[in-house]
Amino acid sequence: MAKPNFQYEKRQKELEKKKKKEEKLKRKQEKGSEREETSEQPVPDEGSAQTDTP
Repeated sequence: MAKPNFQYEKRQKELEKKKKKEEKLKRKQEKGSEREETSEQPVPDEGSAQTDTP
């Protein structure tokens, strides 16, 4: 029976972890960019709307 190659298995696990981490970071960045786009929309200023004070 052949010996298991633990170094190969460990390397594959490390590569899989790295890939998942990069995908997660990419999703976070995409989500953050969507949030920035929505926050850039002009918000009406409530203070300037009340110019009819007697």
